Amino acid sequence: MSTYISDTATDQYVDGPSTRFAYRRFGASGGVPLVLASRFRGTMDHWDPAFLDVLAREHEVIVFDNAGVNLSSGRTTDRIGGAAEGAIEFIEALGLAQIDLLGWSMGGFVAQAVTLKRPDLVRRLIVAGSGPGAVPDSPLMTPEARVVASKPVNDDEDFLFLFFPDTPAAREAGLASLRRLDYRLASSQAAVRGESVAAQAAANAAWGGGEDSAWAGLEELTLPVLVANGAHDVMIHAYQSYAMSQRMPNAKVVLYSDAGHGFLFQHIEDFGNEVLAFLR
Repeated sequence: MSTYISDTATDQYVDGPSTRFAYRRFGASGGVPLVLASRFRGTMDHWDPAFLDVLAREHEVIVFDNAGVNLSSGRTTDRIGGAAEGAIEFIEALGLAQIDLLGWSMGGFVAQAVTLKRPDLVRRLIVAGSGPGAVPDSPLMTPEARVVASKPVNDDEDFLFLFFPDTPAAREAGLASLRRLDYRLASSQAAVRGESVAAQAAANAAWGGGEDSAWAGLEELTLPVLVANGAHDVMIHAYQSYAMSQRMPNAKVVLYSDAGHGFLFQHIEDFGNEVLAFLR
């Protein structure tokens, strides 16, 4: 039996105009709910329950599968702007007038796009392990990371390479996080289907190439924004977090010197409490 509150949350469904969305909601009631947008090839079963439980101490937390992903119906769009429209459709289907929004990795792209499209909907924004796309002079994803991330199936060693630095402490934290994910994944076998993976990859490429990105619009994000990453992110270089701080008028940037793309599952209490303090 899992001891995490988020692991006891049941699957729910809500119908939007184009999609039947799968989601879970749990945590403290009242106040502005916190909606989470997931990573490339991620589902609502790929959030570390220990991290979710920290957030749930003070907020109602909502995780969901966007259109075409895992338990949700529809087709996955090949543009981040389209994924943002899906997220907005989901939020409106729940009848929510205002949310706080946390996006990790590709979910950070989506979260920025949602906020630019609907600034009235988002009270506070958290961008984790992500970037605004098309940042001039930013280092790119390493070739090794590109190969590993594009494998049809990733194993523990792949996830450790992509999300955590090659140090004893980071590896231990990474393995512990993967084992916490087992509670959900062992029974659900949740995964993003091949056609959706291809669409997400195309969306990421367009975002990174500037065809569909937030870089030019960052000055419009006047709401409070928390940006965070690990200094050793091999997929989305931490320079992008710094670059965002140069263009957004009301942002705070947190970098973890001993972590990478999965810093939020390595420094769960520290970053979780950073989020809670920011949302207060």
